[in-house]
Amino acid sequence: MAYIAGVSAFGMTPRATLEIPGSVRRLDRIFELLSSCSYSIHDLSRVQLDRSAPATPRFNMPFELGLAVAHEKSRGNHIWFVFESMDHRIMKSLSDLNGTDPYIHNGRLDGVFAQIGNAFLRTGPQPTVPRMRTIYRGLRASVPGILHETGSNSLFAARAFQELSAVAVGLADEVVLARHP
Repeated sequence: MAYIAGVSAFGMTPRATLEIPGSVRRLDRIFELLSSCSYSIHDLSRVQLDRSAPATPRFNMPFELGLAVAHEKSRGNHIWFVFESMDHRIMKSLSDLNGTDPYIHNGRLDGVFAQIGNAFLRTGPQPTVPRMRTIYRGLRASVPGILHETGSNSLFAARAFQELSAVAVGLADEVVLARHP
């Protein structure tokens, strides 16, 4: 939810493959979404062993990063960002990214916000970490209502995510406008 709040604070609409109709193969949905967006964020700190046997890491995020890199290399119109919780971990887990500077957030909410600010550095007014935190708190408060209204048990259902994204954009508009009337 931190990335949703942070991206929204910069005036962008958060997107996820789950919002694309299910009749399209998942890999095609991922590539379609990458192709339609100017930016993608890949947090490799989420690559962890799961708790159920056999303990297995999920490689979806590094795989999607690979698709983003390939898309950028072949078309040149996509910018991808790598986020990680620990410095130097990426060189151990994905050494092919050597030479890429990941955005290290130290596993902290404010760290994610600070690094989103570094990734989307602009010459104009920038959303502050406290403003991103305000959007985040508003999003968290909206979760029960979103789940109830959409009849979902998870924010990672298509409609629930779409509603969460819309709420984030609305909150960001309010928070940004509060600073710049």
